[in-house]
Amino acid sequence: MAALGKIRSKGVILICVIGFALFAFVAEEMFRSCDSTRAERSQRLGEVMGEKINAQDYQKYVEEFVECMKMDGQQASDDQLRERAWNDYVQERIISREAEKLGLAVTDQEINDIMTQGTNPLLVNIPIPDFHNQQTGRFDINAYKQFMNNYEQARMANPQIEQVYKYLLFKEKQLRQSVLMQKYQTLLAACVLSNPAEAEFNFNAEKLESDVQLAYIDYRSVEDKDVKIADADLQKKYDEMKPRFALPQEVRAIKYIQVKKVASAADRDNLYKTMQKAAAEIDSAGIENTVRKYQSLTAYLGVPVSKNAFAADMFAVIDSMGVGAVKGPVEIKSDNSFNVVKLISKTSLPDSIQYRMIGATAQTPEESKTKADSILKALQGGAEFESLAKKYEQSAEKVWLTTRQYERATNMSKDNMDFINALNNMGVNELKQLDTPQGSIIVQVLDRKNMVTKYNVALIKRTIDFSDETSHSISDAFKQFVAANQSVESMEKNAAKAGYQVRELTNVVTSAGGIQGVNNSKEALRWVFNSDTKKGDISEVITCGNNQDELIVMALTDIYPEGFMPLGNPQVNQMVRQEVMNDKKAEIIMQKLQGVKSVAEAQQKGAKLLDVNQITLASAAFVPELQAQEPVLSGAVAATEKGKFSAHPVKGNVAVYTFLVKDRRQLEGKFDKVSYMQRSAQRYLGMLGQTFQNELMKSAKVKDNRYLFM
Repeated sequence: MAALGKIRSKGVILICVIGFALFAFVAEEMFRSCDSTRAERSQRLGEVMGEKINAQDYQKYVEEFVECMKMDGQQASDDQLRERAWNDYVQERIISREAEKLGLAVTDQEINDIMTQGTNPLLVNIPIPDFHNQQTGRFDINAYKQFMNNYEQARMANPQIEQVYKYLLFKEKQLRQSVLMQKYQTLLAACVLSNPAEAEFNFNAEKLESDVQLAYIDYRSVEDKDVKIADADLQKKYDEMKPRFALPQEVRAIKYIQVKKVASAADRDNLYKTMQKAAAEIDSAGIENTVRKYQSLTAYLGVPVSKNAFAADMFAVIDSMGVGAVKGPVEIKSDNSFNVVKLISKTSLPDSIQYRMIGATAQTPEESKTKADSILKALQGGAEFESLAKKYEQSAEKVWLTTRQYERATNMSKDNMDFINALNNMGVNELKQLDTPQGSIIVQVLDRKNMVTKYNVALIKRTIDFSDETSHSISDAFKQFVAANQSVESMEKNAAKAGYQVRELTNVVTSAGGIQGVNNSKEALRWVFNSDTKKGDISEVITCGNNQDELIVMALTDIYPEGFMPLGNPQVNQMVRQEVMNDKKAEIIMQKLQGVKSVAEAQQKGAKLLDVNQITLASAAFVPELQAQEPVLSGAVAATEKGKFSAHPVKGNVAVYTFLVKDRRQLEGKFDKVSYMQRSAQRYLGMLGQTFQNELMKSAKVKDNRYLFM
């Protein structure tokens, strides 16, 4: 009882202790939840239709996409390929979601049927000969399935196979998405219809042709100073044109100075002397050692490659050399480099080699070699290759090796080099044993195709780069200029005297991924869109460029939130003002031409005369002297009877017109209702095809935060 009494006497303290413990427990869980939420947000690269895009998932897609495009021979830069990857990634998500709503799907059987047919462009354009039927050129699904089934085994013997494997998987993914898009577009096309009345109207619009005598007064005949424009005029016209100025995302405007770091004369001279030493040593000190010693941007592969492995200007140098010759230092403008080249050999070799192999693995290299010797002797004694392979639980599939698969490799192991050189020099049906520390293999060449000239080249390539001293000198001078000019007005006033140029960008958006024209400028873009950056702020000097070789300073000049670009924007204001100017000039000219009854009277009022023939309602009339298309003129002519003068002056894009319809004729042709209905529907579908994806993008509310990720 005494104990209970003590507990009761300390009740308040106990309640506080228990309450604090509960709070600590809840707080811990809350902090964990917050940490988890922050971690998830830190990986949120964007959003499509309310669905978050994870940065890691997207990066994996980009890597697959870029590698696939490079294997397809795309010449675009990595930045361009990444932008295409983003567009494809977003479109894939949008179309997949739309298709799901409509009940559209692509089955595995459909993909298998398309692959079996082998005529889809995505398959036909795969640049690997072993996946094509040599007679028809079609995609060979059997070769594809055999490759996939034996991938794991083939990869052990040739690691380069993994790149092909990933490429094919991505191609299959692209094929599936392409078929889904086709289904969606087919359904969309079925929704676009025409009718007999529209078909007849379009027929007459094409076949009813008019010749006119045109009288016109150009807007340029009225001087701008004679036109008075009030703010109310601009606002009224802006309200009419407002949909054209829609902003689906926030836009910011900047003025900036960009500085490129370049090598000084001393930097160039020092590198040239270094490359002269490399040229002298490439024969005496050993090729591989010399290439490594002089930190070449390209490794020595040790295998012959085709001319496609080199830039055009580099290959021109190589092709002019004799075998054994050394040339350099040679400056290559396309990549700003000095080069030393040694042509080791120049040989006619097959571009494609088909082979098969049997692997011999054991506990030690010696045991592997003994096992391989036994297999080789059995084959040389007449044993069937396939049967012997099955005995060792292998398929001995036939594989094609193409020059493209390895000639642009950044490095190559000795085992791979020996393997490729062996294949290059083996005859058809020849057998050869290759021993490596990982095991031994027996290889047989089955076919050699497309003989091309290949070059075994040792190349030492060094970029003509700026030194640290030059870099510091350029940076210090620029930073001193920025420190002394901390306003937009001051920068613009003094930039030219310091050797800099102030540029302007009025349409900076986060989806651009950087500042237009400035490489690797995500950090600069982050400053522009930072919530703390205010109009009129000047940034610090930011380092940009692919090789940290550019500097930029920016001033934020305007912020335009999502919605509509305001009339105060200089470009919008200029566009609206020009429209108002044309309207007011047209009013002046139309007043001058009011009441004229003939072309001659119009001429007396200052109009110029011109014959314009073959005007139809189906297309905009073209006025050669003004180099202008005038759709409104086509309509006015069609509404005026033959032999009649236009009842009212017509306001066009660049002039005011009156006219006399001199002649009108019905062109030959029979009205085919079905054909013209189809053509009308097809025309609408073409117009829709240009806009429906943009509309889908808008409705998907795509958010692009890539600029936040390095």
